Amino acid sequence: MTVEHFDVVVVGAGLSGIGAGYHLQDKCPDRSYVILEGRSDIGGTWDLFRYPGVRSDSDMHTLGFSFKPWTDAKSIADGPSILQYLRDTVREFGIDKHIRFNHRITNAEWSTADSIWTVTATRIDATTNATETLTYTCGYLFMCSGYYSYASGYTPEFVGRERFTGQIIHPQAWPDNLDYRAKRVVVIGSGATAMTLIPAMADTAAHVTMLQRSPTYVVARPDTDPIANTLRKVLPARLAYKLTRLKNTKLQQIIYKRTREQPDKVKTALLDMVTKQLGPDYDVAKHFTPSYNPWDQRMCLVPNGDLFTAINSGKASVVTDEIESFTETGIQLKSGEHLEADIIVTATGLRMVTLGEMSFVVDGEPIDFAATWTYKGFAYSGIPNLASSFGYINASWTLRSDLICEYVTRLLNHMRTTNTTQCTPLLRPEDASMPQRPWIDNFTAGYMQREMHRFPKQGDREPWANPQNYGRDKAMFLKSPIDDGAMQFTKARVAAR
Repeated sequence: MTVEHFDVVVVGAGLSGIGAGYHLQDKCPDRSYVILEGRSDIGGTWDLFRYPGVRSDSDMHTLGFSFKPWTDAKSIADGPSILQYLRDTVREFGIDKHIRFNHRITNAEWSTADSIWTVTATRIDATTNATETLTYTCGYLFMCSGYYSYASGYTPEFVGRERFTGQIIHPQAWPDNLDYRAKRVVVIGSGATAMTLIPAMADTAAHVTMLQRSPTYVVARPDTDPIANTLRKVLPARLAYKLTRLKNTKLQQIIYKRTREQPDKVKTALLDMVTKQLGPDYDVAKHFTPSYNPWDQRMCLVPNGDLFTAINSGKASVVTDEIESFTETGIQLKSGEHLEADIIVTATGLRMVTLGEMSFVVDGEPIDFAATWTYKGFAYSGIPNLASSFGYINASWTLRSDLICEYVTRLLNHMRTTNTTQCTPLLRPEDASMPQRPWIDNFTAGYMQREMHRFPKQGDREPWANPQNYGRDKAMFLKSPIDDGAMQFTKARVAAR
């Protein structure tokens, strides 16, 4: 069996993996790398999701890469535009030459004696569906596979589901060419996906109903950034992008901080905005007033107020109630109301997973990530030469994945300079009594709460913290010393390959 060796193996060719490829070849040009992607194309989320209206809910000046300016007029972009941006990026920087598609990683095994990860992949022939097992080795493993299962989304058990005679669809498995013209559609959910689907389907469907158990905070804003578009007319593209990215990043931090310090004032402002959009007679208290504070869960962006436009037109409506059961022709609610439906869309969320749904073994021992402590929110105590990319839940994903990439390259260069082959986060004596906190703290979203017990713990001090704060992360990743007493650097007991 042929075994290929690379200095770094990157798993995943979405936003994080593409960013990893750029930073590796920019900051560590003497290191070889490969990107193994389980699907047949790049893009991750932006290749997987095909439902109507799919778009970003973050502005592209911060969701875009730090090294590749976003130059479209729209800052809130649709899925195909984002995918094209990613295609342009991999071609421009030659990252596409390092990507191998249809490689599903099943397990990774670390050998301390050799300072080597052995990665097993199943390659699927796109034409014949024949499979073969391939083996790669690497000195460093960089997981960029995202945080949710690509196999299926999350759907609760609905009583009577089998009785419904229409179509039931999860947005993660949207069928090609679904005909919903003149159909009655019920979308179950109140998150970003539901609020994207409803205005996108409303003009074509007979009627679209958003059925929610509880409301979500909604923010309406234009899908263009006038300041960004003006700057791009008078400044070089890179400088205009850098300034816009700085502006938007600062604004995100200010708004998030205000939600933490003055939640009641922010809540009032958000609800006043909804009332202004829907009018004083609309029941905002029932349908758009959550029971939690702003940013205890992710807020939903409504570009150009399109959801409100659909509601005001009568083509869409919001029902806040609980489901008693599915029926042959729709959904029976606990209030006694019955929603007629031809199509039911279960926009009920994602299934969160740890590190790509694969198994990890270190020196013959299977790894339970829940038994580890997070190191800076990207590595794990006791596990050598492993990084995982996880962005922000309260800001644009790429802001944090870029920081992680920069830190990983610093780490690799430090190992080259010190002639070491292993870097392992280990608790120091003063860390032994740290209180345990969830890996993502103070965030009550269901998809997080369902799976947080599978994730590492965080402590009350750096580097054992996952602050989800861009300012703190910048200092932690870019300014703190690499050799901090917690990251231990050693050599292999035998010569590395």
